[in-house]
Amino acid sequence: MPRLTRRQQQFLHKFLDLYNKDREPLHYSVLARHLGVNKVSAYEMLRLLEGHGLVEAEYQLPAHLRGPGRAQVVFRPTPLAAKEIARLASEEADQPEWDRVRTHIIEQLEAGKAGDYAALLEELLARTPKRNPSLIYVAEMITAVVLGVESLRNTAEAHALGDTLAAIAKAGESGLGVFAGLGMGLSAAGRINRRLSDFLLTQSGRLQSALAQLSDENRRRLAQFTREAMQIVGE
Repeated sequence: MPRLTRRQQQFLHKFLDLYNKDREPLHYSVLARHLGVNKVSAYEMLRLLEGHGLVEAEYQLPAHLRGPGRAQVVFRPTPLAAKEIARLASEEADQPEWDRVRTHIIEQLEAGKAGDYAALLEELLARTPKRNPSLIYVAEMITAVVLGVESLRNTAEAHALGDTLAAIAKAGESGLGVFAGLGMGLSAAGRINRRLSDFLLTQSGRLQSALAQLSDENRRRLAQFTREAMQIVGE
């Protein structure tokens, strides 16, 4: 299922809140009124959510009519809708852990400028494969890739890879998907740490999958973190 935008997430939240009050399918005009949007926008959003498999439409006669009449379209959530809300809530609950891990990595990168990044890299090699696919897992994987490029400093490979990282930083959120392929490319470089090479190779598919599952908000957080990490290492 495609990732929902922040607006789509908010719309789905409100739809489920209203539906759960009476457990009755909702007309789009009800949502329009509660969300303060016009009826056309509410209807189009419901059809979009229907395309994602989160709501389903049905036709019913208005309650005040008896006999033949014009049916109206109403919507009810699918089982997938509750699962999607639970997943989004889980991401939000991870915010304190994300803040802790992000701060730790940035501090370790700053400290490594005076010597090397061996301690941080050892942490990542030991800890990251055990994590569930998540924002934190992706951030640690991206850190490992950046450190892999750093280990090739002053080599021909580093120059080319450095240009790639610069392009990724400029692209922001849209450039994050390149890291899975970049990790695989690094794993083939004979000059990097063999453990790091094996690590990047075995995790590349998992990284690609985890990136695809991130919400828009987490992609924004990750892009900001990536720019900061690359700036520190590149100084």
